[in-house]
Amino acid sequence: MNHILRNHIQKTILLSDHEWEKVSAFFEEEHFSKKDFIIQENDKVDSIYFIVSGLIKLSCSDQEGREHIISFAMEDWWETDFMAFYNQTKANQILQCLEDTEVLKLSFKNYHQLLKEVPKMTEFFLSKAVNGHISNQRRILSLMTLSAKERYEQFIKYYPSLAQRIPKITLAAYFGLSRETLSRFFKESK
Repeated sequence: MNHILRNHIQKTILLSDHEWEKVSAFFEEEHFSKKDFIIQENDKVDSIYFIVSGLIKLSCSDQEGREHIISFAMEDWWETDFMAFYNQTKANQILQCLEDTEVLKLSFKNYHQLLKEVPKMTEFFLSKAVNGHISNQRRILSLMTLSAKERYEQFIKYYPSLAQRIPKITLAAYFGLSRETLSRFFKESK
């Protein structure tokens, strides 16, 4: 699994073999089954997760107990409750596996130690944060300016393989639609 992470990092920064040995020592492998929770509401969020294989969703619940899906993450993506991770507060988001999932986990303590020992990793994580911010802004703008059908078409454009893996009922919930409406959009887009 470590070679997958190294290839991922080296798309952004180059690491010597010595630097890579240091980097890889900070990560821990973890395996989850479909439907397992990685993070539940009110958990202490001590880690960030690099997805080696599998698919997860990040969501939250409102006061009536309705689920609101914030994002999905698949191979080569990072996910956690970032606010709780960086602020070291309790989770207000839920991270759940939609498929059997393998991750490389980086604890909060190891994250900071890694940045001290391999300063290049600061550039890497900054790049990831900026790309995540851009993606979140794109989603916010789409919620403000596009119809549900246009949001669905945009999602398919940016994430075609991801859309094929997410159960239709879950994808419909992400867009705030009924499954029937999503099925109609799916048929129309073919």
